[in-house]
Amino acid sequence: MNENGRKIELPASIVIRDLAVKIEKSPIEIIKKLMTNGVMATINQAVDFDTAAIVVAEYGFEAVAETVEEEKPEETGEVPMWRQVIAKEDAATLKSRPPVLTILGHVDHGKTSLLDVIRSAHVAEGEAGGITQHIGAYQVELKGRLLSFLDTPGHAAFTAMRARGAQGADIVILVVAADDGVMPQTREAIAHAKAARVPIIVALNKIDKPNANPDRVKQQLAEVGLVPDEWGGNTMIIPVSAKQKIGIDDLLEAALLVADNTEIRANPNGTVIGTVIEAEVDKSRGTVATLLVQNGTLEAGEIVVAGTAYGKLRAMTDHKGKPVRKAGPSTPVAVLGLNGVPAAGDVFRVVESEREAREIVNERLEAAKARANEKKVSLEDLFASFQAGEARELNLIVKADVQGSLEPIMSELEKLGKGEIGIKILYAETGNIGENDVMLASASSAIIIGFNVQADVPARRLAEKEGVSLRLYEIIYRMTEDIEKALKGMLEPAIVEKVLGHAQVLAVFSASKLGKVAGCKVTDGELRRNARIRLLRGGDILYEGDLASLRHEKEDVKEMRTGFECGVGFKNFSNIQVGDQLVCYVMEKSS
Repeated sequence: MNENGRKIELPASIVIRDLAVKIEKSPIEIIKKLMTNGVMATINQAVDFDTAAIVVAEYGFEAVAETVEEEKPEETGEVPMWRQVIAKEDAATLKSRPPVLTILGHVDHGKTSLLDVIRSAHVAEGEAGGITQHIGAYQVELKGRLLSFLDTPGHAAFTAMRARGAQGADIVILVVAADDGVMPQTREAIAHAKAARVPIIVALNKIDKPNANPDRVKQQLAEVGLVPDEWGGNTMIIPVSAKQKIGIDDLLEAALLVADNTEIRANPNGTVIGTVIEAEVDKSRGTVATLLVQNGTLEAGEIVVAGTAYGKLRAMTDHKGKPVRKAGPSTPVAVLGLNGVPAAGDVFRVVESEREAREIVNERLEAAKARANEKKVSLEDLFASFQAGEARELNLIVKADVQGSLEPIMSELEKLGKGEIGIKILYAETGNIGENDVMLASASSAIIIGFNVQADVPARRLAEKEGVSLRLYEIIYRMTEDIEKALKGMLEPAIVEKVLGHAQVLAVFSASKLGKVAGCKVTDGELRRNARIRLLRGGDILYEGDLASLRHEKEDVKEMRTGFECGVGFKNFSNIQVGDQLVCYVMEKSS
């Protein structure tokens, strides 16, 4: 590109490195130019449009704002059932309903404190002291308008709901500490919210702390795609302090503003449908379920089907424990009368009779069995899905050992995603693969790619249960080669791990030939002598390899099943302790 006054498109925020590439200059030159203009920035920091425009002007370019096409939620094909019901209602009958919000963020950035302050200051129809029971959701009031909060913060709960097609929240409030900035769980929360295509408002908490640095945090947020509205982006960032009770009203007003710009409507007289927020069995009252009504008006005495549970509602109470007879759109209520415990995220609806309810439950049970037999997306069948018109892009979650590995992997994947089948990276972070990664993959039909990392035992179990494909690599080019082959339809079936069983070490013995031998009890499945074994202690893998011996009493055996005790020897390994966990597995071709 030459320097003759040509126009150049720039986004609302751009990282120095990317700006240098755009105008074909050295990042060092750009940093020097910024310094002469009084702006100190590093190669990985982002600057706003106006600052970038000044820099490029000095090289003869005219900056123009980049036009970004908005993504349409319908393209995912994952429209929640309650939204489908509302879409079928007569438009003339639809009325505005209170927005439903949930709070996500890093573990110690103040989510719970913020919720407590909001609740104590604004709980509708009375003070916080009026709350007599926790029902998983509540409503607050600001300037005569209601907002509904899901009081079940956490990425797992949020994603579990979306995995079942619920997507109960209309808006996500992302809590980020002004003294800490964007952390791994913050990135994870952003990935979950973006995958669900839910608007995000950032609550910049702890602004009262002496080491708070809001500008640095805004730069970090811009780098992960949340560009502040004051920089020309579309993310509202509200400074708050849960401790000093600063900015709470501003945050709620921002939520109302986002709600006003989003079609949050329902028909209070239409089909009654909504989402299960949580449910549990109470010893004295039976099943207690928190339901969020999303269309229509739920009334006590009606027959409800929720997931695979059903029953006539004996009683309904609001978030303060006060008995109510009716609940309209966006209203959370605790109900009694269901014959089972539905799962968070299950859809509920009102039916005419218990006979109809039983028929629906039976159909759902059959459908659940069929889904369990369905094969989830994998690299092997991606090309076939594309040819059948079922797949347009490959969703990936990427985990790597260090940031230095993650960046070249992302770069290579971006190159591969420019063909007929696109690549969409939902989440990329350093660290081992955990249950949250698997939940996100399950909800988004994604594949998890790991480089020089391990998947922990709970994550492996969950992946097997949910049918999520985990692929682990130690060499980058093999990873990119596999994905390239998959995009071209040439990939051979992967060699995957199949877990045979688990055992726990109850005692440790000394043997003359083998050194230390573990006295174990098989807790599930089986141990096989010709299989591989993994020894874990507190989640850490200490040994992985072949079994040296498997004995029952004094006899060598080929296998040991659930409930039996046996002696296990390891090749060239003796660091065994009581309480260690064993995982027995084989490697085989995926079907």
